[in-house]
Amino acid sequence: MTYIRETIVTTVDTKGVAHIAPLGIIQHEDGWMIAPFRPSKTLENLAAIPFAIANYTDDMLIFAGCLTGRKDWPTVAVKNCPVPRLQAALSHSVLKVVSVDEDAMRPRHFCKVVSEATHAPFTGLNRAKAAVLELAILVSRLSMLPAEKVEAEIAYLAIAIEKTAGPDEHQAWSWLMEKVKDHRDAADAKGKEAVHHHDRL
Repeated sequence: MTYIRETIVTTVDTKGVAHIAPLGIIQHEDGWMIAPFRPSKTLENLAAIPFAIANYTDDMLIFAGCLTGRKDWPTVAVKNCPVPRLQAALSHSVLKVVSVDEDAMRPRHFCKVVSEATHAPFTGLNRAKAAVLELAILVSRLSMLPAEKVEAEIAYLAIAIEKTAGPDEHQAWSWLMEKVKDHRDAADAKGKEAVHHHDRL
């Protein structure tokens, strides 16, 4: 059984510029595996500086923001680590890459936990936060999923947003839904173009 923890992963390039990306890290023995798809800035950074920080946060604006082009989130330096953590992290784990299983599509980076720290209390579960996270995952896979499945999932997730969301969750949801709308519009335009082409044949 695969155990995946949804996190925000920070990495750095050789110039020390941080990259922030939402990633599900996979439990592996006594550490974690990071397996981003190619091409990926996270992959490039891990090859150059083999450290990452798994940031555990319940700020859904960061998850939604990273998937909609809003990636400028405050970071904080971490002692004895070249990679900064998110300022909004409730806690974090410093991960060091110990081996890499190369793959043409999705290399797997096996990491050991170097250190961990807690920064703020976890104040409870919220269904709207979970709904935003699920929508963020859907948005990351729009090109891979049938439109009907996406629509059905959104209709279900929207219930939790309507009933339990605060201002941040509403904002995060709206950012992601803009992305969904753009994808729908592009698919509609492509469909109309195909029909128009067929009519001319």
